[in-house]
Amino acid sequence: MKRSEFLKVMGLAAVGAAFAPSILANGKQTNNVSRIATDIKDLKANVNRPVTFLVLGAGNRGSVYAGYAKMYPDCMKIVGVADKNQLRLKSMAEDHDVPEENRFTDWKEALNKTKFADAVIISLPDNLHYDPCMKALSMGYHILLEKPIAPTEKECTDIRDLAIKKNAIVGVCHVLRYAPYFIALKQIIDSGDIGQLISIQHLEPIQYAHMAHSYVRGNWHNSKETTPIILAKSCHDLDIIRWLVGSPCKSISAYGSLTYFKRKNMPQGATERCLDCPHENECPYSALDIYLKKRKHIYAFDLPKERSLQNEAIRKVIRTTDYGRCVFQMDNDQCDHYVTSMEFENGVTANFSMEAFMAKGGRRTQIMGTKGEIVGDMTTFTVTDFRSGKQRIWDAKVEEVKSYVGHGHGGGDLCLVRDFINAVGNDNRDYLSSPISVSVESHIMGFKAEESRLNDRKVKI
Repeated sequence: MKRSEFLKVMGLAAVGAAFAPSILANGKQTNNVSRIATDIKDLKANVNRPVTFLVLGAGNRGSVYAGYAKMYPDCMKIVGVADKNQLRLKSMAEDHDVPEENRFTDWKEALNKTKFADAVIISLPDNLHYDPCMKALSMGYHILLEKPIAPTEKECTDIRDLAIKKNAIVGVCHVLRYAPYFIALKQIIDSGDIGQLISIQHLEPIQYAHMAHSYVRGNWHNSKETTPIILAKSCHDLDIIRWLVGSPCKSISAYGSLTYFKRKNMPQGATERCLDCPHENECPYSALDIYLKKRKHIYAFDLPKERSLQNEAIRKVIRTTDYGRCVFQMDNDQCDHYVTSMEFENGVTANFSMEAFMAKGGRRTQIMGTKGEIVGDMTTFTVTDFRSGKQRIWDAKVEEVKSYVGHGHGGGDLCLVRDFINAVGNDNRDYLSSPISVSVESHIMGFKAEESRLNDRKVKI
C-alpha cells in the first residue's frame, strides 16, 4: 500500500513529513524542537446505509462498540442483542430500540434465528468466543471479535481458516492499532526518520488496582478458565510490537510468575472480606478503597443510574461477590509480572514488560534506530535525531477533538468500529489493519511466550 493510501485508510492526513515549529509562550520559535503535524480524522464512517449489528455480550466492551450507533445512527444500527445478564440485556436493548423478538438471553438463541444482520459483535467472555464465532461465520455474518480471539492456538487458526473460506470480514479488536498515537508512531518508523529500526522496549503498567480488580478478583483471575494474562491483557502489546517491527517473530522467551497475591503473603489476622478486615485501612488493595472511596473500575458492577443509590449497591457487591474478597485468598493464578524477549526475522529485537505493581497506567515505549530514537507514553512521543540533536514532538490533543472525548485507548475504540463499518459497508477489508489473518500471528506469539515461560526455554515460532 502506498504511503498516501495508508494515511487515508488509517486516518492521518499528514504525519512525519510535515513539521510545525514549536511556539513558546512569548511567540518565539524554538530552534531544536518542532511539532509533528497531524490531522485527526473524523470518526464518522463513509457508508451509503447503516451497517446492522447483532451484539453477543452487552457488558463493558460490547457497550463501548455499540455506543458508536448512538453517535452515528446513519452508519451503524444495533438490531439484536444477547446477554444472560438481564440488566445488561435490558439496558442495551432499550438504549438502541431493539425489537423484543431480537432480545436473547443466550447467544445460541440469537444464532438459531435466520441471519438478520450484516455483522456480529462478539464481546463474550474469552472462553465463549470460539463456538459463536464459528457458528456466525458459517451463517454468513461478518464479525467484530473482541480480543483475545480464542483460548487456544488451534481455535484461533480454526476461526481464521473458516473466515478465509467464507470470505468473511473478521476484525479483531486490537484497538491500539487504530489510535492516532500509534498510527503516527508507525508512520515515523516507516518513513526512515530514525534510520533502520534496531530494537524496541515496551512497557505496559497494568496498575495495582486494575490488577487486583481484573486479574486477582475479576473475570480473568484464572488462566485455565479464560486465557493466560499475556493474552488476556497484553495481546494488544504483542500485536503493536509486531506491527511496528513489520516482520514476523522468529523466536520468543518469557519469564514471570504470580509472586505476591498468595496466601503466604496475607497479613496476620486478615479476614476473607475487606469489609471485616483489621488491615483494610492500610491495604492498597482494599475493595472499599478501590471501589467506594476512589470509585475505580465500578463500570463492572451494573450499578443503578441514580448516584444516591450507587454506594449501597457497591457495598452489596463487596459483601457478596469476589470483588470484595481478600486478594491473598482468591483462587487466582495469573502472573503479576511478566517479561518477554523477541527476535524478528528482519533482525529487530524487542523486550516487553507487563507489570502489576505500578501507580499509573499508560503504555510507555522506547524505539531505537540507527539515526535516532523515539520515546513515548501513549499521549506524546519525541523523535530525537542523533546528528543534529533536534527533537520532533507528536502531542496531538486527541481528547480535544469533540467526537473523541471520553473514548478509550486514545480514541482507538471507536476508530476501530468506524473502520470495521467502512470495511463491511464498502466490501473492502483494506480499511482494517487488524484482520483475522494478521491478528492470529500476534496471538501465536502469546501462546509461544507462555510455552516458553512454563518450560523455561526459548521457543521458535
